[in-house]
Amino acid sequence: MRTIDDHRRDVTALVGTISASLGSEELSITPAALTGDPAAFAQRVLASDIIAPSSLPSFDNSQMDGYAVLAADLSTATSDAPVRLPVAARVAAGDPFAEHAVGTATPVMTGAPIPAGADAVVPIERADPPVFPAFPELPALSEPSAGGMRPELAPTVGFVDPVEAGTFVRTAGSDIRSGQVLLRRGTRLGAAQLGVIAGTGATSVTVRRRPRVLLISTGHEIRDPGTELLPGQIYDANTPALTFALQSIGCAVTAVPCRSDDAADLLAIVDREAPGVDLVVTVGGVSAGTREVVRDAFGPLGVDFMKVAMQPGGPQGFGLARLSPTRELPVVSLPGNPVSALVSFEAFLRPALLTALGVAPALRESRRGRAAHPFTSPPGSHQLRRGIVHDDGTLELVGGPSSHLLHSYAESTVLVHVPIGTSDVALGDELDYWRIDG
Repeated sequence: MRTIDDHRRDVTALVGTISASLGSEELSITPAALTGDPAAFAQRVLASDIIAPSSLPSFDNSQMDGYAVLAADLSTATSDAPVRLPVAARVAAGDPFAEHAVGTATPVMTGAPIPAGADAVVPIERADPPVFPAFPELPALSEPSAGGMRPELAPTVGFVDPVEAGTFVRTAGSDIRSGQVLLRRGTRLGAAQLGVIAGTGATSVTVRRRPRVLLISTGHEIRDPGTELLPGQIYDANTPALTFALQSIGCAVTAVPCRSDDAADLLAIVDREAPGVDLVVTVGGVSAGTREVVRDAFGPLGVDFMKVAMQPGGPQGFGLARLSPTRELPVVSLPGNPVSALVSFEAFLRPALLTALGVAPALRESRRGRAAHPFTSPPGSHQLRRGIVHDDGTLELVGGPSSHLLHSYAESTVLVHVPIGTSDVALGDELDYWRIDG
């Protein structure tokens, strides 16, 4: 049997053949675009580096509501001998840049530009009194001839501590400077990424086109939820589960179940949908029995079927299907039991598609925990058990190892790795795991 690593490598190479054909497209990130089609932004991947068109922040601004001051003016301040300064006109967020006069205190609001000549901010709660004078009645300080308030007539504010230059000042470019790489190619867009892009003034980004996946769950017995089942029939859990799984990593999915065990019917679906897809993913029909529709349909077209030393999810298939003398399409075939299909997605298909999109790392982060109880494992297979990781780092298994126990998968937060050669796991043994709850 093949190892998990060997199979992942080959599936990744196969799916990687679609990478060049995906190309890129421009995605508007204006508010109108975001609210008009929010789904267009889900799990998109940058096709190229983004260079910051402006700095963040673009100007020095206040981190707090308080007073902008020149630090040197407060160098002698103590509780016994406070420094009192006349209060200048306030500067709020959105106001034009202002000038700060030496020996004064300028009220500034959070986000307001630091007036030229000031180099620190004292929070309002550290001032005496800890409230601002009435605004906007307070006029600017000036010489009498200028028509403003004379400094000796202005309200004053006291300070009992020195302050270091730069205190509570967000300096221009402290987050990102204009011309620097803002986000790297292969970055998956999320709330923070869209926020920082928009914050620099950009209105669009270049993203990879979504891989178009034809998902075909197979089986004469499967029916859609909500329909009446006849004896021997079951509801199709694989189509919704894998549709969501594929969409969650940025794929566009066309799901067409094949409720037939006839290879010709399966190939008819593929022939009809092939012009609009990059990859075919099938579920079920890959074992060594009779009437294995996926094996019967794609085996003669060049898709290989094999056993992987993994439990659950041993039967697998992959390859380029020669649909015609001029048309080949990559096919990845997963086993039909729901847990086997989802575990196979995590182990093989998810990393292969993320690699094709340029996302790194493609594998789930491997973490280490301790077994909360003893259990056994088949020594000839790499077992992936469903479980929960507790706050103390212990790993509690959920349900048994059987591949039909989908409810235990739904309750799990991790997949626990039990490597080949391990037959008994003792209480406290260390094991790797993947988080699957995010």
